[in-house]
Amino acid sequence: MRAQRTARFQYREAAERVSVLSSASVVALGFVLSRVLGLVREVLIAARFGTSANYDAYVAAFRLPDFLFLVVMSGAFGSAFIPVFGGLLARGETQRAWRLANTILTFTLVVLAITGVIVYLAAGPLIRTVVAPGLAPPQQALAVHLTRLLLLSPLLLGLGAAGKGMLEAQARFALPAFAPVLYNLGIIVGAAVLAPFFGIYGLAYGVVLGALGHMGIQFLALYANGWRFIPTWDLHDPQVGEVARLMGPRVIGQAAFQVNMIVMTNFASRLGPQHVSSLNYAYQLFMLPHGVLALSLSTVIFPLMAQDVARGLLDRARAMLNQSLDALLLFTLPASAGLLLFRTSIVQTLFQFGAFSSTSTTLVAEALAYMAPGLLAFAVVEAVTRAFYALHDTRTPVTVAVVAVAVNALLCALFASPLGNRGIALALTLSTTLEMAILLLILRQRLHGFGAGLWSSFGKMLLATAVMTIIGWQFAGPLTQVTNPTNGRSLMQPLILLYTCFALAAAYFVTVALLRVPAAWRMLEQAQRIAARRRRYH
Repeated sequence: MRAQRTARFQYREAAERVSVLSSASVVALGFVLSRVLGLVREVLIAARFGTSANYDAYVAAFRLPDFLFLVVMSGAFGSAFIPVFGGLLARGETQRAWRLANTILTFTLVVLAITGVIVYLAAGPLIRTVVAPGLAPPQQALAVHLTRLLLLSPLLLGLGAAGKGMLEAQARFALPAFAPVLYNLGIIVGAAVLAPFFGIYGLAYGVVLGALGHMGIQFLALYANGWRFIPTWDLHDPQVGEVARLMGPRVIGQAAFQVNMIVMTNFASRLGPQHVSSLNYAYQLFMLPHGVLALSLSTVIFPLMAQDVARGLLDRARAMLNQSLDALLLFTLPASAGLLLFRTSIVQTLFQFGAFSSTSTTLVAEALAYMAPGLLAFAVVEAVTRAFYALHDTRTPVTVAVVAVAVNALLCALFASPLGNRGIALALTLSTTLEMAILLLILRQRLHGFGAGLWSSFGKMLLATAVMTIIGWQFAGPLTQVTNPTNGRSLMQPLILLYTCFALAAAYFVTVALLRVPAAWRMLEQAQRIAARRRRYH
């Protein structure tokens, strides 16, 4: 009997591992498609607006609406909501689960409406004194108008975040992963179709259109699944209290992240025209691999780790975290090196069209050089923070995030003046690395040790990355000349860049395979199993 139970448990564990890989693949595909469209979006924006003063104003105008979205709606329906809602569904209490969802949605919509009105009225003083005090008066006035228009987006994106939380709690990851695709398509329409007629306002109209699509597709899925929104104000429900308890620190954590962005915008605006927008382009390129690697994996492991913790299966939770971090390191290290090595060629190839000048390229590439080493820290912080949430501990990552924000602000003050945008990027990298180190130390104690084999694996990956970097360094200079648009443009330029990146990636993965890095061998074994399965079917 015991042998049968053990066999059933091992079968279920193996099935869940396959499910994790399958779900992560779907989510990663959604993130990849979204990020590719996000890249197309940035290319179109760069060609039309470059690093102009008006685009500086547009970037600054995003900060307050983003703050509202991340703090109010994403904070409520993110990591605070999923464990409680998912727990009710797991126990078969479906009606209580949907009543909880309606209560949280009603409450957050009321809060968002009130705070939205306050920000609308106070947009002028906030832009001039907090967000972008260094912008010229005409751009500050433009930023105020755009901020008020963009306040529609947090409402729509917030509703989308609510739908995302409800779908992911039911282990339905596909639509939440693909909803950002519609958001990016809306902005692309704004840049390509509306901006020629309405200027920078056309871009803002596209944002609102994309946010509407982001919300609509997820709520249609929920509606088709039987959910109906009934305004509910049952604040005495103990499950609401549990969400509020988890949400409080989460809201502070989200606020800390957005305060970081406001701090960076504030200091960049003081450096003169083009710096706010060039820093934003660098950050968007930096977030491309982060979104594909860290966010896709973290999105899937969080609810599964939460279930293991709820069942008391800490060993399984530790094992899942170990494998996730191992896979994350495997891809993040070469991506970081690639961004650093080929930063100028990447910016030239993607952005240097139309209004985006060689000066713009220099500013963006300089900032990207100092951001790229921080990619590892960003990825690990994302995954480890979700692990804390799975343990129903939202206070620890929030406290550490607040410390990181304070350190980032201090370092920006020290580095911005002598180094410009490079100093702001360096401040972000150093503060996030500190945040990663603190979180890992605390989580290791909380889980009574984890990361067995990770250090050995990390050392081997680091060696492989060093080999890749030494080889790539020989090609970086010549590649910059090949992709320089002043020497003319041809299809061969992006193809040569892609070929070089793929060749270096191949060198890296051959090296990690020869060094017998576990994550690389797991991927190889998985590929062999898939190939064998296909041969059987054919």
